[in-house]
Formats: sequence, C-alpha cells, structure tokens
Amino acid sequence: MSAKYVVSVDMGGTKILASVLNSKEGIIAKNKKPTKVDAGSTSYISDLVEIINAVIDDAKVKDNQIVAVSIGVPGSVNPFTGNIGLAPNLGLKNFNIKKALQKKISYPVLIENDVNLAAIGIKNFGVAKKGKNILVVSLGTGIGGGIIINNKIYRGSNFVAGEIGHILVQKDGPVCGCGRKGCFETIASRTAVVNKIIDDIKKGKSSVLKEFVESGKKIKSGSLKNAVNKNDKVVIKRVSEACETIGEVLSGLTNLMNFDMIVLAGGLIEALEKFMLPKIQSSFEKHVLNDTAYGLKLIASKLGDDAAIYGGIFLTEEFLGIKV
Repeated sequence: MSAKYVVSVDMGGTKILASVLNSKEGIIAKNKKPTKVDAGSTSYISDLVEIINAVIDDAKVKDNQIVAVSIGVPGSVNPFTGNIGLAPNLGLKNFNIKKALQKKISYPVLIENDVNLAAIGIKNFGVAKKGKNILVVSLGTGIGGGIIINNKIYRGSNFVAGEIGHILVQKDGPVCGCGRKGCFETIASRTAVVNKIIDDIKKGKSSVLKEFVESGKKIKSGSLKNAVNKNDKVVIKRVSEACETIGEVLSGLTNLMNFDMIVLAGGLIEALEKFMLPKIQSSFEKHVLNDTAYGLKLIASKLGDDAAIYGGIFLTEEFLGIKV
C-alpha cells in the first residue's frame, strides 16, 4: 500500500512555504517563494497552485498519494467554511480561499490560522509535547497566538481566538494593518522594531544598518541579529523595548488563562532567542502573578518554519478523519 501524504502550506507575511510530509517520514520535500504583499486574491491563488504543484513534483509522489492540502493563513479564518475574515499582512479580507483554491486543484483543501497550525505542530512534534494548556506566540512580520486548552486547539466562538497581535498596547499608537491604532504587533513585531530603527537612523542616529536604510534594502531578522552581535545601540534599544512589551502582554495573558507553557516562535525569536528570551522572561516575571506562573515554562520553539507545516497533519485527521 502506497504511503499517504499531506501538502502543508504556510502563507507567511514574507514567504510562502510548502512541504509534503506525513507523521512517519516527516518532511520529504520543501519549496518556497516570496509573498507578494497586497497582490490580490487572484495572484495568491495562482501562487498557491504553482507552489503546490511544484512541491508535489519535488517529492516525486503520485497524485493519489496526496490526501489533502492544508493552508495556514496569518489572520482570522473559519476552518469550516474556508473564509478569511481578515489577513492584514496579506491585504486579504472576506475572501473564501478554500472555494477559490478548490476550483484549481483536485485535492481536498483545508484552512486554518497559521499560528493555530504552529501550536498544533509544536504540541505534537515539538517542545510542547508535555504541555496541556499552552500559548504559542509567533513573533515575525506581525504577532499571532495559538491557544491549546486541555490538549486541544481553542478557536473561540467565531474561530478567531488567539489574535493577540491586536491587543491594545499603546493608545493612539501606530496604525495597524487591521485599521486600529496601537495594537501589540505595531509595537513589538519585527516590522514595528524595524520601523523604529529606520526612523532613528533617518534622524541621524548611528547604526550598522544605515546602509540598508539608504539603499532601501529590507531589514530582516538575521540583520537585526548581526547588529545586536555588533553591539549596535540603536538596534539593542529597540529590540529590548519590544522584549519589555512582549513580557508585559504575556504576563497579562497568563494571569487570565493560567497556562503551563508559553512557546515563542517566528523569525524574530529564531534569530534572536539568546538575546530576547532572557529579557522577555525578566519582563514577564516582573508583571505576572506568582500563583498563575507557578510551574510555567517560557521557552522557544525548535521547529522553526516547520511548526505550522507539521500542524497540517493533524488538520487532515480532524477534518477528514485521515491519519497520514
């Protein structure tokens, strides 16, 4: 009997990552391409079809071995209808990605919030295997959260639980992609940190990232890590400020939910774990109630980009009853 696989796609704010995998063999093929931000729904569907077909070819498996395509979206989604309510970092709103993609491919299409998928992946394949009540926080282009309660993903009444990036942090702060001001992700995401650094450099402050600003080259997490390693005062200040805010927000969420584990994921923490995690921990401990944090583990994910990819395995089992 031929092995069965799922194609799992993570639609990130900077790249689309697709993999073919199952629970026994893990990932057998990968493919990725840059995300065309605000390109429109038609362009996204074309890009998805292209990368899905490409990664299946890379895996050298037959079409009948693919049981489903799992799509992780950075925004509010209804996994039962396949509708994206709002994905601010992709510029998508009220768009049924499941129906649109299903017209183009023959495999069953499943959809879920990307951090929910990451939470499921980290719970079953990563550092949170022993956790029961878990918050997974993705720190990257934006900030997202995935909540697991009693070992099961918690989606909320309207399937938008975990949108922690849109908690109000600074009244009348920067405008967020959601249209509101002062959201958590406008203060402490990589995008927010980079925007503040760019502003500092334009005001004349010295930084090793000056050449990026002058050339218009994008500042990614690896560049921030390099600047921190070079003791860049501007970058260290802005990343440290983000850590303080992250710790404060996580403490409030812990006071509310009494998690036993918080897992930090995303490009920012992957690049800067050694610098950021102790600072986030310190801020967290300053603000959290001792009783709610008793026994809690605040740790970084080790799955990297693959966290949401692995979540696709369990989405397939939940919605199709198929184990791969």
